[in-house]
Amino acid sequence: MRFGVAIPTCTEGMITPIPFAGPDDIVALAVEAERLGYDAVMGNDHLTTQRYVRARWDEPPSYYEPLIALTACAAATSRIGLMTGVIVLPMRDPILLAKQAATLDRFSHGRLILGVGVGAYREEMEATYPDRREAPRAAWMDESIQALRLLATERRVDFEGRWIRFRDVEMYPKPAQDPLPIYSAGNAEGSIRRAATWCQGWIPAAIGPTRVADGRARLRAYAAEAGRDPDAIEIAPQLVACIGRTTEEAEAHFRASQVYEHLVSLQASTLKGFDVSSYVSMNLIGSVAEVVERVERYREAGADHLSGLLFVGDTLDALREQVTTFATEVMPRFRD
Repeated sequence: MRFGVAIPTCTEGMITPIPFAGPDDIVALAVEAERLGYDAVMGNDHLTTQRYVRARWDEPPSYYEPLIALTACAAATSRIGLMTGVIVLPMRDPILLAKQAATLDRFSHGRLILGVGVGAYREEMEATYPDRREAPRAAWMDESIQALRLLATERRVDFEGRWIRFRDVEMYPKPAQDPLPIYSAGNAEGSIRRAATWCQGWIPAAIGPTRVADGRARLRAYAAEAGRDPDAIEIAPQLVACIGRTTEEAEAHFRASQVYEHLVSLQASTLKGFDVSSYVSMNLIGSVAEVVERVERYREAGADHLSGLLFVGDTLDALREQVTTFATEVMPRFRD
Protein backbone atom coordinates (compact mmCIF):
# COMPACT_ATOMS: atom_id res chain seq x y z
CA MET A 1 0.00 0.00 0.00
CA ARG A 2 1.13 3.55 -0.75
CA PHE A 3 0.79 6.60 1.50
CA GLY A 4 0.77 10.36 0.90
CA VAL A 5 0.91 13.56 2.95
CA ALA A 6 -1.31 16.61 2.41
CA ILE A 7 0.89 19.71 2.32
CA PRO A 8 -0.65 23.04 3.42
CA THR A 9 -0.90 24.87 0.07
CA CYS A 10 -4.44 26.19 0.62
CA THR A 11 -5.41 25.16 4.13
CA GLU A 12 -5.25 28.33 6.23
CA GLY A 13 -8.55 29.18 7.88
CA MET A 14 -9.90 25.81 6.79
CA ILE A 15 -8.00 22.86 8.28
CA THR A 16 -5.21 24.97 9.81
CA PRO A 17 -5.16 28.29 11.65
CA ILE A 18 -4.16 31.65 10.11
CA PRO A 19 -1.22 32.06 9.68
CA PHE A 20 0.20 28.55 9.39
CA ALA A 21 2.82 27.77 6.74
CA GLY A 22 4.93 29.72 4.26
CA PRO A 23 6.72 28.53 1.12
CA ASP A 24 9.82 27.31 2.95
CA ASP A 25 7.67 25.35 5.40
CA ILE A 26 5.75 23.64 2.58
CA VAL A 27 8.92 22.61 0.76
CA ALA A 28 10.53 21.42 4.00
CA LEU A 29 7.51 19.22 4.72
CA ALA A 30 7.80 17.63 1.27
CA VAL A 31 11.50 16.97 1.85
CA GLU A 32 10.75 15.40 5.23
CA ALA A 33 7.94 13.28 3.75
CA GLU A 34 10.35 11.91 1.16
CA ARG A 35 12.96 11.15 3.85
CA LEU A 36 10.35 9.30 5.91
CA GLY A 37 9.38 7.10 2.97
CA TYR A 38 6.03 8.54 1.92
CA ASP A 39 5.06 7.95 -1.69
CA ALA A 40 3.53 11.34 -2.51
CA VAL A 41 2.68 14.80 -1.27
CA MET A 42 -0.63 16.41 -2.18
CA GLY A 43 -1.46 20.11 -2.56
CA ASN A 44 -5.03 21.44 -2.57
CA ASP A 45 -6.48 24.28 -4.65
CA HIS A 46 -8.39 27.47 -3.82
CA LEU A 47 -8.44 30.83 -5.60
CA THR A 48 -10.47 32.97 -3.21
CA THR A 49 -11.48 32.94 0.46
CA GLN A 50 -14.72 31.18 1.37
CA ARG A 51 -17.42 33.14 3.15
CA TYR A 52 -17.30 31.04 6.30
CA VAL A 53 -13.52 31.58 6.56
CA ARG A 54 -13.95 35.35 6.21
CA ALA A 55 -16.61 35.31 8.92
CA ARG A 56 -14.43 33.39 11.35
CA TRP A 57 -11.00 34.98 10.87
CA ASP A 58 -9.93 38.63 10.93
CA GLU A 59 -6.87 37.96 8.77
CA PRO A 60 -7.14 36.59 5.21
CA PRO A 61 -5.55 33.19 4.48
CA SER A 62 -2.57 32.65 2.19
CA TYR A 63 -3.52 30.23 -0.60
CA TYR A 64 -0.56 29.02 -2.68
CA GLU A 65 -1.19 27.80 -6.22
CA PRO A 66 -0.61 24.02 -5.99
CA LEU A 67 1.18 23.36 -9.27
CA ILE A 68 3.73 26.09 -8.59
CA ALA A 69 4.12 24.89 -5.00
CA LEU A 70 4.64 21.33 -6.22
CA THR A 71 7.24 22.57 -8.70
CA ALA A 72 9.21 24.02 -5.79
CA CYS A 73 8.83 20.70 -3.97
CA ALA A 74 10.03 18.85 -7.09
CA ALA A 75 13.22 20.91 -7.16
CA ALA A 76 14.00 19.98 -3.54
CA THR A 77 13.21 16.25 -3.82
CA SER A 78 14.11 13.39 -6.15
CA ARG A 79 11.63 10.54 -5.68
CA ILE A 80 8.36 11.48 -4.04
CA GLY A 81 5.21 11.79 -6.13
CA LEU A 82 3.62 15.21 -6.66
CA MET A 83 -0.17 15.06 -6.42
CA THR A 84 -2.90 17.67 -6.65
CA GLY A 85 -5.77 17.13 -4.30
CA VAL A 86 -7.54 18.54 -6.05
CA ILE A 87 -7.32 20.95 -8.96
CA VAL A 88 -10.80 22.48 -9.26
CA LEU A 89 -11.51 22.04 -12.97
CA PRO A 90 -14.49 24.44 -13.24
CA MET A 91 -12.05 27.23 -12.25
CA ARG A 92 -9.31 26.22 -14.70
CA ASP A 93 -8.72 26.72 -18.42
CA PRO A 94 -8.04 23.20 -19.74
CA ILE A 95 -5.45 24.28 -22.33
CA LEU A 96 -3.36 26.21 -19.82
CA LEU A 97 -3.77 23.44 -17.24
CA ALA A 98 -2.64 20.83 -19.76
CA LYS A 99 0.46 22.90 -20.51
CA GLN A 100 1.22 23.40 -16.81
CA ALA A 101 0.74 19.70 -16.03
CA ALA A 102 2.93 18.54 -18.91
CA THR A 103 5.65 21.00 -17.93
CA LEU A 104 5.67 19.93 -14.27
CA ASP A 105 5.65 16.27 -15.25
CA ARG A 106 8.67 16.86 -17.52
CA PHE A 107 10.61 18.93 -14.99
CA SER A 108 9.95 16.37 -12.24
CA HIS A 109 10.83 13.41 -14.49
CA GLY A 110 7.38 11.88 -14.39
CA ARG A 111 6.23 12.40 -10.82
CA LEU A 112 2.92 14.27 -11.28
CA ILE A 113 -0.47 12.81 -10.34
CA LEU A 114 -3.23 15.20 -11.39
CA GLY A 115 -6.14 14.88 -8.99
CA VAL A 116 -9.16 16.83 -10.26
CA GLY A 117 -12.61 17.61 -8.88
CA VAL A 118 -15.59 19.95 -8.94
CA GLY A 119 -14.51 21.76 -5.75
CA ALA A 120 -16.18 21.84 -2.37
CA TYR A 121 -17.52 25.40 -2.65
CA ARG A 122 -19.66 26.46 -5.60
CA GLU A 123 -19.46 30.03 -4.28
CA GLU A 124 -15.76 30.02 -5.18
CA MET A 125 -16.43 29.27 -8.84
CA GLU A 126 -19.19 31.86 -8.98
CA ALA A 127 -16.91 34.52 -7.47
CA THR A 128 -13.98 33.85 -9.80
CA TYR A 129 -15.98 33.06 -12.95
CA PRO A 130 -19.45 34.66 -12.67
CA ASP A 131 -20.12 33.96 -16.36
CA ARG A 132 -19.99 30.24 -15.51
CA ARG A 133 -22.72 30.55 -12.89
CA GLU A 134 -25.18 28.56 -14.98
CA ALA A 135 -22.68 25.89 -16.03
CA PRO A 136 -23.31 22.47 -14.43
CA ARG A 137 -20.04 21.60 -12.74
CA ALA A 138 -20.44 17.91 -13.53
CA ALA A 139 -20.70 18.62 -17.26
CA TRP A 140 -17.69 20.93 -17.00
CA MET A 141 -15.76 18.12 -15.35
CA ASP A 142 -16.64 15.65 -18.10
CA GLU A 143 -15.52 18.00 -20.85
CA SER A 144 -12.38 19.14 -19.03
CA ILE A 145 -11.10 15.62 -18.35
CA GLN A 146 -11.69 14.58 -21.95
CA ALA A 147 -9.93 17.73 -23.20
CA LEU A 148 -6.97 17.18 -20.87
CA ARG A 149 -6.61 13.58 -21.99
CA LEU A 150 -6.63 14.53 -25.69
CA LEU A 151 -4.15 17.37 -25.18
CA ALA A 152 -1.82 15.00 -23.33
CA THR A 153 -1.82 12.38 -26.10
CA GLU A 154 -2.84 13.70 -29.52
CA ARG A 155 -0.65 15.74 -31.85
CA ARG A 156 -3.36 18.25 -32.81
CA VAL A 157 -6.67 18.61 -31.01
CA ASP A 158 -10.06 20.05 -31.88
CA PHE A 159 -12.61 20.01 -29.08
CA GLU A 160 -16.27 20.92 -29.40
CA GLY A 161 -18.15 20.66 -26.13
CA ARG A 162 -21.08 22.55 -24.62
CA TRP A 163 -18.79 24.57 -22.33
CA ILE A 164 -15.28 24.04 -23.68
CA ARG A 165 -14.24 24.63 -27.29
CA PHE A 166 -10.90 25.04 -29.04
CA ARG A 167 -9.45 24.48 -32.51
CA ASP A 168 -6.27 22.90 -33.87
CA VAL A 169 -4.20 23.05 -30.69
CA GLU A 170 -0.77 21.44 -31.03
CA MET A 171 0.79 21.21 -27.60
CA TYR A 172 4.31 19.92 -26.93
CA PRO A 173 6.09 18.54 -25.08
CA LYS A 174 3.68 15.90 -23.92
CA PRO A 175 3.90 14.74 -20.27
CA ALA A 176 6.77 12.42 -19.40
CA GLN A 177 4.25 9.79 -18.29
CA ASP A 178 2.04 8.05 -20.83
CA PRO A 179 -0.69 8.19 -19.81
CA LEU A 180 -0.47 11.17 -17.48
CA PRO A 181 -2.17 9.95 -14.26
CA ILE A 182 -5.44 11.84 -13.84
CA TYR A 183 -7.50 10.94 -10.77
CA SER A 184 -11.19 11.80 -10.37
CA ALA A 185 -11.96 13.03 -6.86
CA GLY A 186 -15.28 12.94 -5.08
CA ASN A 187 -17.84 10.64 -3.48
CA ALA A 188 -20.66 11.14 -5.98
CA GLU A 189 -21.56 8.57 -8.61
CA GLY A 190 -20.34 10.88 -11.36
CA SER A 191 -16.86 10.95 -9.81
CA ILE A 192 -16.70 7.16 -9.86
CA ARG A 193 -17.95 7.04 -13.44
CA ARG A 194 -15.34 9.58 -14.59
CA ALA A 195 -12.58 7.61 -12.89
CA ALA A 196 -13.68 4.41 -14.58
CA THR A 197 -14.20 5.95 -18.01
CA TRP A 198 -11.25 8.31 -18.46
CA CYS A 199 -8.92 8.33 -15.46
CA GLN A 200 -6.19 6.33 -13.73
CA GLY A 201 -7.57 6.72 -10.23
CA TRP A 202 -10.48 7.57 -7.93
CA ILE A 203 -10.07 9.75 -4.80
CA PRO A 204 -12.99 9.36 -2.39
CA ALA A 205 -12.95 11.34 0.85
CA ALA A 206 -13.72 10.01 4.33
CA ILE A 207 -16.47 7.57 3.34
CA GLY A 208 -15.35 4.50 5.27
CA PRO A 209 -14.17 1.08 4.08
CA THR A 210 -17.67 -0.25 3.38
CA ARG A 211 -18.49 2.54 0.96
CA VAL A 212 -15.02 2.31 -0.59
CA ALA A 213 -15.72 -1.35 -1.32
CA ASP A 214 -19.15 -0.47 -2.76
CA GLY A 215 -17.56 2.26 -4.88
CA ARG A 216 -14.92 -0.17 -6.07
CA ALA A 217 -17.60 -2.54 -7.32
CA ARG A 218 -19.36 0.24 -9.21
CA LEU A 219 -16.05 1.50 -10.60
CA ARG A 220 -15.28 -1.95 -11.96
CA ALA A 221 -18.68 -2.16 -13.62
CA TYR A 222 -18.27 1.26 -15.25
CA ALA A 223 -14.76 0.33 -16.40
CA ALA A 224 -16.07 -2.86 -18.01
CA GLU A 225 -18.70 -0.83 -19.86
CA ALA A 226 -15.96 1.49 -21.11
CA GLY A 227 -13.79 -1.41 -22.22
CA ARG A 228 -11.07 -0.62 -19.68
CA ASP A 229 -9.13 -2.81 -17.27
CA PRO A 230 -10.52 -2.03 -13.78
CA ASP A 231 -7.32 -3.27 -12.14
CA ALA A 232 -5.45 -0.40 -13.83
CA ILE A 233 -7.52 2.18 -11.92
CA GLU A 234 -6.17 3.04 -8.47
CA ILE A 235 -8.39 3.74 -5.48
CA ALA A 236 -6.79 6.45 -3.38
CA PRO A 237 -8.97 7.57 -0.43
CA GLN A 238 -8.14 10.80 1.37
CA LEU A 239 -8.54 10.53 5.14
CA VAL A 240 -7.91 12.45 8.33
CA ALA A 241 -5.10 11.02 10.47
CA CYS A 242 -4.60 11.69 14.16
CA ILE A 243 -2.62 9.29 16.37
CA GLY A 244 -2.64 9.47 20.16
CA ARG A 245 -1.30 7.36 22.98
CA THR A 246 -4.91 6.37 23.65
CA THR A 247 -8.21 6.50 21.80
CA GLU A 248 -9.43 9.26 24.08
CA GLU A 249 -6.34 11.40 23.53
CA ALA A 250 -6.55 11.11 19.75
CA GLU A 251 -10.27 11.91 19.64
CA ALA A 252 -9.88 14.90 21.94
CA HIS A 253 -7.04 16.25 19.79
CA PHE A 254 -9.16 15.81 16.66
CA ARG A 255 -12.29 17.46 18.04
CA ALA A 256 -10.31 20.47 19.29
CA SER A 257 -8.60 20.97 15.93
CA GLN A 258 -9.22 23.24 12.97
CA VAL A 259 -9.60 20.08 10.84
CA TYR A 260 -12.76 19.23 12.78
CA GLU A 261 -14.16 22.74 12.19
CA HIS A 262 -13.47 22.36 8.47
CA LEU A 263 -15.30 19.04 8.27
CA VAL A 264 -18.31 20.65 9.94
CA SER A 265 -18.31 23.29 7.16
CA LEU A 266 -18.30 20.60 4.46
CA GLN A 267 -21.61 19.18 5.70
CA ALA A 268 -23.27 21.73 3.43
CA SER A 269 -21.36 20.60 0.32
CA THR A 270 -19.10 17.62 -0.41
CA LEU A 271 -19.94 15.80 2.84
CA LYS A 272 -23.64 16.61 2.84
CA GLY A 273 -25.66 14.22 4.92
CA PHE A 274 -22.76 12.91 7.00
CA ASP A 275 -22.59 13.07 10.77
CA VAL A 276 -19.23 14.58 11.72
CA SER A 277 -19.12 12.40 14.82
CA SER A 278 -18.94 9.34 12.55
CA TYR A 279 -15.65 10.56 11.05
CA VAL A 280 -13.72 9.19 14.01
CA SER A 281 -14.57 5.61 13.10
CA MET A 282 -14.17 6.17 9.34
CA ASN A 283 -10.83 7.95 9.54
CA LEU A 284 -7.45 7.14 11.03
CA ILE A 285 -8.09 8.60 14.47
CA GLY A 286 -7.00 6.63 17.52
CA SER A 287 -4.09 4.75 19.02
CA VAL A 288 -1.42 3.21 16.80
CA ALA A 289 -3.12 -0.19 17.05
CA GLU A 290 -6.49 1.27 16.07
CA VAL A 291 -5.03 3.20 13.13
CA VAL A 292 -3.24 0.07 11.88
CA GLU A 293 -6.52 -1.86 12.08
CA ARG A 294 -8.36 0.81 10.09
CA VAL A 295 -5.68 0.98 7.42
CA GLU A 296 -6.03 -2.78 7.05
CA ARG A 297 -9.78 -2.41 6.60
CA TYR A 298 -9.23 0.11 3.82
CA ARG A 299 -6.74 -2.22 2.16
CA GLU A 300 -9.23 -5.09 2.31
CA ALA A 301 -11.86 -2.78 0.79
CA GLY A 302 -9.64 -2.23 -2.24
CA ALA A 303 -7.69 0.93 -1.42
CA ASP A 304 -4.30 1.04 -3.11
CA HIS A 305 -3.04 4.41 -1.88
CA LEU A 306 -4.08 6.46 1.16
CA SER A 307 -3.44 9.74 -0.60
CA GLY A 308 -2.96 13.17 0.89
CA LEU A 309 -3.49 12.16 4.50
CA LEU A 310 -4.75 15.18 6.42
CA PHE A 311 -2.68 15.00 9.59
CA VAL A 312 -4.19 16.89 12.49
CA GLY A 313 -1.99 19.67 13.83
CA ASP A 314 -2.76 23.29 14.57
CA THR A 315 0.97 24.07 14.57
CA LEU A 316 3.66 22.94 12.15
CA ASP A 317 5.47 21.10 14.94
CA ALA A 318 2.32 19.19 15.87
CA LEU A 319 1.67 18.30 12.24
CA ARG A 320 5.26 17.11 11.72
CA GLU A 321 5.02 14.95 14.84
CA GLN A 322 1.93 13.22 13.45
CA VAL A 323 3.59 12.73 10.04
CA THR A 324 6.63 11.16 11.72
CA THR A 325 4.64 8.92 14.05
CA PHE A 326 2.55 7.53 11.19
CA ALA A 327 5.66 6.89 9.07
CA THR A 328 7.52 5.06 11.82
CA GLU A 329 4.67 3.23 13.59
CA VAL A 330 2.09 2.49 10.86
CA MET A 331 3.59 2.50 7.38
CA PRO A 332 6.18 -0.30 7.92
CA ARG A 333 3.35 -2.75 8.61
CA PHE A 334 1.92 -2.25 5.10
CA ARG A 335 5.02 -2.37 2.95
CA ASP A 336 5.13 -5.38 0.65
